Amino acid sequence: MSARILEGGLTAALILMGLALIGATFRIIRGPRAQDRILGMDALYLNGMLIAVVFGMRSDSDLYFEAALVIGMLGFAATVALAKFLMRGEVIE
Repeated sequence: MSARILEGGLTAALILMGLALIGATFRIIRGPRAQDRILGMDALYLNGMLIAVVFGMRSDSDLYFEAALVIGMLGFAATVALAKFLMRGEVIE
């Protein structure tokens, strides 16, 4: 009984995060300003990381959690670099 509830909850989470990925992609494509595009990219990597975590829960594999960690670190670094570029016009001083 509880395994079916968990499976249904994970499936619902994947569907909703897939919709969030579509919304973030729309924001990246149609963002009127560069700041909106960076926020869309931030939401995109965050949702991708969470999808990897949910896949890891469904498959009971540690590999997905490690992939989510790498996605999170690279996404954070990219967001900080792009925000710094928008503020100062250069990334490396």
